[in-house]
Amino acid sequence: MTDLSNQKRIASEIMDCGYHKVWMDPLASSEIAVAITRADVRELIDAGSIKAVPVKGISRGRARIRDAKRKYGHRKGHGKRKGRQGARNPRKEQWMKKIRALRKELKQMREDGSLDRSTYCKVYRKAKGGEYRSVAHLKAHLESEKLIKHEE
Repeated sequence: MTDLSNQKRIASEIMDCGYHKVWMDPLASSEIAVAITRADVRELIDAGSIKAVPVKGISRGRARIRDAKRKYGHRKGHGKRKGRQGARNPRKEQWMKKIRALRKELKQMREDGSLDRSTYCKVYRKAKGGEYRSVAHLKAHLESEKLIKHEE
């Protein structure tokens, strides 16, 4: 077996890949051994006797399947959890999500005229105080107290 390390080094520099990512055709080893200049090695690369081994990637296929199942609600049992419920879904984030929805709804109602200013201010403060569980609860409260103005 002839020593082709020099040709391999030149090929790796030409193809801009790692030394161990150079593939040499074992059937053309005698031709490769004769190639001593960069031009000779380039010709062999063009001929296909020397190639760069393609980079192997890590398949995301299994990860996509797993993510789809988790989105559906599977694979989220007690054995898969690490951290308290409050760490996985923090109370502050729950509050932010709720209060932003409530304030957005109140603003909308004030702009379209179904809430007058004084009522808006009172209900806004109640929302800040945590009186309403959700937008539906807020609307139900406003309906029951007859605080919403309906267009005639």
